[in-house]
Amino acid sequence: MKISVGLYGATAHQIALVLIQGFNRHYRLFRDTCHGAKRRFEQGDWPGVHRAVKERIRFYDDRVYECIERLRSEFDIENLDDATWQQVKLLFIGLLLNHKQPELAETFFNSVTTKILQREYFHNDFMFVRPAISTENLEGDEGAIYRSYYVDARGLRGTLRRILLDFAWQRPFAHLERDIKHAHRAISEHLHGMPPREVNFQIQVLASAFYRNKAAYIIGKAINGPLEYPFAIPVLHDADGALFLDTVLLDAWRIGLLFSLSRAYFMVDMEVPSSYVQFLRTILPNKPRSELYIMLGLGKQGKTMFFRDLIYHLHHSRDKFIMAPGIRGLVMLVFTLPSYPYVFKIIKDVFGHSKEMDRATVKKKFLMVKQVDRVGRMADTLEFSNALFPLERFDPEVLDELQRLAPSQIEIEDEQLIIRHLYIERRMEPLNLHLERMERSRDMAAMEHAIREYGNAIRELALANIFPGDMLWKNFGVTRYGRVVFYDYDEIEYMTDMNFRKIPPAPDFETEMSGEVWYPVAPRDVFPEEFATFLLGSPQIRKIFMQHHKDLLTPAFWQNTQEKIRAGLLEDFFPYPESLRFNQHGEESKKPA
Repeated sequence: MKISVGLYGATAHQIALVLIQGFNRHYRLFRDTCHGAKRRFEQGDWPGVHRAVKERIRFYDDRVYECIERLRSEFDIENLDDATWQQVKLLFIGLLLNHKQPELAETFFNSVTTKILQREYFHNDFMFVRPAISTENLEGDEGAIYRSYYVDARGLRGTLRRILLDFAWQRPFAHLERDIKHAHRAISEHLHGMPPREVNFQIQVLASAFYRNKAAYIIGKAINGPLEYPFAIPVLHDADGALFLDTVLLDAWRIGLLFSLSRAYFMVDMEVPSSYVQFLRTILPNKPRSELYIMLGLGKQGKTMFFRDLIYHLHHSRDKFIMAPGIRGLVMLVFTLPSYPYVFKIIKDVFGHSKEMDRATVKKKFLMVKQVDRVGRMADTLEFSNALFPLERFDPEVLDELQRLAPSQIEIEDEQLIIRHLYIERRMEPLNLHLERMERSRDMAAMEHAIREYGNAIRELALANIFPGDMLWKNFGVTRYGRVVFYDYDEIEYMTDMNFRKIPPAPDFETEMSGEVWYPVAPRDVFPEEFATFLLGSPQIRKIFMQHHKDLLTPAFWQNTQEKIRAGLLEDFFPYPESLRFNQHGEESKKPA
């Protein structure tokens, strides 16, 4: 790429070129992995799916440090003057004028420069605080972002057939006509009959499928006059490896659950990611752009947009950060802003006496959560370094707790509180508080639902090779949809690393009644029979739990689950109710392997 030096120095041009080349390499590798998702789906390479997700997590940081090393090797980068950095930024903007991912490139620029410059130089002249290049109406060179279908003489069923076949999967459908019949019936039932078609009736489908775990999702919407109807169609493999439609999701809120941060990220082959986000926003208007970028695997961009939204919210609100309600943790200090639906977590400098770990171990646990399939049961977190907050917005109790329990993680400078490292996640009602509230109101139906959900969460995490470790009620939260999600990660382990044992019989009655442990216990030994002691103190809770989840208190459940995992059997976790699946109609549909 040739560029005129013009009024700027040659060094500024060369640095700008290195920065854009570094980003382009990153996004090329990112797209290669996403493009490979189609092949992995076609081949049923489920272990490869999980490997690709884990490897992709590292891509961004690897490319940032790679770019920094190149800059340091080719330039005296730490000693550039202010004028040169300003020139680098202006020249970088010029390189983005015809770029297909300008917003991502700006974030990459910030990531590199903030690791080179001292914090006092983080200001608007050198950084992209707001986007410099608009992403509105960006078009790709590789064809349309979405395909439009107009219903012809073959009718809606014929159009559905064309939509499915246009994805050109190298694997046949088991019973395509049957699946189309199911989909047509579901649509008709949802709309209470097919509405009259307006002259502009069309169906728009995003060109790339959304791949996650063992499914490919077709995402689109139908437009009929002033009305739009979103849909998502999961495509799976049956027991013989042929494709079938599992259901069609037609409620926007159900489609939104596909993009929940408690689930694994999608693999989507996108030349222009902003256009995919804009399309998704037309069917999910209440889903923040930041979360959509994150769910598309573009976590750094999502974090950038999230923090911009947070700063905007702080500017237009007046409440103060307070300690989060619930039992205080031994490892994490947690505070929240009442007007903002998130909690902020900081690793303490000194842990409770029962916690034998260090800060590095806790950070590894949080990274592990990003790399595994969260199956809708673990909250995702956004990780930030050197985050600046207005000091005046903190309640004195929060400041006192920070200075007392995590002094190494904070710094006060010019009326700003700088937090060196923190995690941010969606706020939920702690399960222990939820159960207490249900008990006070005597809402036994809601209590039973929460306890069933709690057991289901533990069960599904185990099947996904995750042992929560600390399973106290306070470490789980209840979402606004009534789903129970785990959010305390300092003791999680892989199921296959644990040793689930039965408590051996005591040698005599006196030993059994002594309260002392009479058997050897290794660090990774777990005795499921003990769970009841610290979980089921309430007679009401115990009765409900034993009715639905008694097997979780036996070593057999955990050992059998380990055997399945070690045998390579990957469970299916559906982000929609079993009742919506077409195989519930009792016809010859096959349940996926």
